[in-house]
Amino acid sequence: MANLIPEEKVDQVRTAVNIADFVGQYVQLKKAGKNLFGLCPFHEERTPSFSVNEQKQIFHCFSCGRGGNVFSFIMDLENLSFPEAVAKVADFGHIDLPASYTAQSQPATPKNQEQADLLKLYADSTKLYQHVLMNTEAGEPALSYLHERGLDDDIIKTFDIGYAPPERLLLDFFQEHQIDYQLLRQSGLFIENQAGELRDRFVGRVLFPIKDASGRVIAFSGRILKRSPDEPKYLNSPETKLFNKRSVLFNFDLARGAIRQNKSVVLFEGFMDVIAAYRAGIQNGVASMGTSLTNEQIYMLERVTDQLYICYDSDMPGQKATDRALKLLGGNSRLKLGVIQMPDGMDPDEYLRSAGTEKFAAVFSAGQQTPTAFEMQYLRHDLNLQNTQDQLTYIAAVLQQLSQLDSSVEQDLYLNQLGQEFGLDKADLRQQLRRVVGQQTVHQQQPHGGPPTPPPPVDMTPPPPTITGMAPDNGPISRVERAERLLLFRLLHDHDVWLRVMAIAGFHFVHDNYQQILVYAEAYFKTHPQFELANFTDFMGDQALQPVVTSLEFMDVASETSKEEVADLVNVIMNQQPVAEKINGKKAELTTAKQLGNNDLVQQLTLELIELYRQAQRVQQADNL
Repeated sequence: MANLIPEEKVDQVRTAVNIADFVGQYVQLKKAGKNLFGLCPFHEERTPSFSVNEQKQIFHCFSCGRGGNVFSFIMDLENLSFPEAVAKVADFGHIDLPASYTAQSQPATPKNQEQADLLKLYADSTKLYQHVLMNTEAGEPALSYLHERGLDDDIIKTFDIGYAPPERLLLDFFQEHQIDYQLLRQSGLFIENQAGELRDRFVGRVLFPIKDASGRVIAFSGRILKRSPDEPKYLNSPETKLFNKRSVLFNFDLARGAIRQNKSVVLFEGFMDVIAAYRAGIQNGVASMGTSLTNEQIYMLERVTDQLYICYDSDMPGQKATDRALKLLGGNSRLKLGVIQMPDGMDPDEYLRSAGTEKFAAVFSAGQQTPTAFEMQYLRHDLNLQNTQDQLTYIAAVLQQLSQLDSSVEQDLYLNQLGQEFGLDKADLRQQLRRVVGQQTVHQQQPHGGPPTPPPPVDMTPPPPTITGMAPDNGPISRVERAERLLLFRLLHDHDVWLRVMAIAGFHFVHDNYQQILVYAEAYFKTHPQFELANFTDFMGDQALQPVVTSLEFMDVASETSKEEVADLVNVIMNQQPVAEKINGKKAELTTAKQLGNNDLVQQLTLELIELYRQAQRVQQADNL
């Protein structure tokens, strides 16, 4: 498939898009030295080890070892083929690709065929359900309901909303297309009885597609159209090979760009709240899947922003949910937190419909609260602040809250408010706050006292520079491999070194991965007069070798080389490693001879082994000169 797109077109797409801009959709990058650093999107981490080099247009993770150019980044992240990756990057860069280049790679199909088949099932189901909603008589009640809720046809199409009518039609549709029974069973789209018979899971429900970060439908959440005491208001797809609710946020695919632009994300309680906000121009909103935020969801957000606002319903259940979310995030996330409150006890969807777009948007620009301000308001519930005892209870609870703040300026601000409201001296409040902090310190120092200390915030300091010539991912490596890595770097970047080394009879690298890269380089230089890293990684086409090549670029090496350096590196590779291999082989022969009781052979092999040790010592002494 990679040959479908000419190399010159691939080069055009790659050079037209800055890798930092493209990766920045998925990872919040911060400048540190020559590179940009962020939290790796391929694994969870607390200290950023994912680096992007704009000059060389490559990325590399110093922790998990992933690396490559812009195409390999999206291939690894979204499990795409090479043509699909080129098409996605081209779309980002507003570059038109002829249909003949992308016809075989659209829609995006991952390498895992079963996963691709499931994705196609959901894509086809989405189209069918939306067709029923928008174009059939059976869908008219659901369409009227959505219009009454303020959703126009454009919004319905943006979110791919559909309708599953009371008449079960999905199973018949797929059976007509001869879809494999086992695939239908695994999809989560159907319910299976004890006899193994399938029936549609969603019936009489408005369907909100749940999408992955790439915008592919992986599940549905269905809202019942006619309430029934025997049916839940919302019915979600079960977890499948595609769908894990802990790792999905509703609307993350559409919101990601707006999150990056606004440098913040808004967390809503429900799908309709997210959609309402989107209608009003607040497009950086997401919602969790009916549960508290999970570590996986928190990490998704931490990668793209530093600021999260919670915008739940402003009734009492919503306030309690906000309080829980603040406590959860405060102890498990580096995100800066805030709260946005809808007036009059409404949820966002209700307030938009009653107050209009202008007032709704104004709440988001002017109604932001700090977590402490929210807690001071929340703590008032169920208390009569005209009662002295309740006043004391409230003040004690607020001081407990203020004791968690690191900023003395912020503490002063709220102490002033507390003193003014209750006519108290600020100095007395400050003294009482010190006692609360002191009691907490003693409590935390007790072996079994109090809750566990929350984890430290994420350190955004980039990792230290790598040692010259060393692989950054696997710790210390052998002297021979250090030499291989540095020499390979010189070979790729310096044509004089290339000519000198390739003229050495019998030269080859010890480790297979470096030798394979050398073979690719020989072929590459036959058609490319100059080495371009991003182009070479595409030329190789071997995703296992791409991180090896890109890791070389992050070594801390001198910009210039010398004949002496090259000669030393070649000597280590061609002489030191063969001696080591001979020693290991001779030791194995000696062990076998001892087991066979062949004393003459044992004596001979012992003398040969001693000579090999002497040879290795001479090589080491020569290297140290």
